[in-house]
Amino acid sequence: MKHNFKNLKIWTLSMEITFDIHSICLEFPKFENYGLASQMNRAAVSIPSNIAEGSNRGDQHFVHFLNISLGSSFELQTQLLIANQKKYLTEEKTIAIENKIIELQKMISGLITKLSS
Repeated sequence: MKHNFKNLKIWTLSMEITFDIHSICLEFPKFENYGLASQMNRAAVSIPSNIAEGSNRGDQHFVHFLNISLGSSFELQTQLLIANQKKYLTEEKTIAIENKIIELQKMISGLITKLSS
C-alpha cells in the first residue's frame, strides 16, 4: 500500500522538528557550524526525508525506511542532549524539542507495528 507522505502526521511532526533544529543551530557558536550543528541538521533532515522516500514503496519497504527515520530520531535526540550539556540552548528549549522527538518516536514505532502485522 502506498501512502501520501504529506498526509502523514509523522511527516508533519518531523518537518516541525527539522525547522526547530535549524532555528536553534543558528544560535550555536560559529565553530560548531561544521560540527555538532551540521550533524544535528543532517539527522533532522533525514527523518522526514526517509518517511517521504519510503511512503512510495510497499509496506515492507516502508517499514525499512521508517526504521531508518527512527534511528535518525534517536541520533538527533542524543545530539540535542549534547548541545544542552554544552549550554548551547536552554533547558526549556531542550525539553520542548526532546518531547516532540519522543512523541515522534512513539508515533513511528506505532506505525511500524501496524504495518508489520
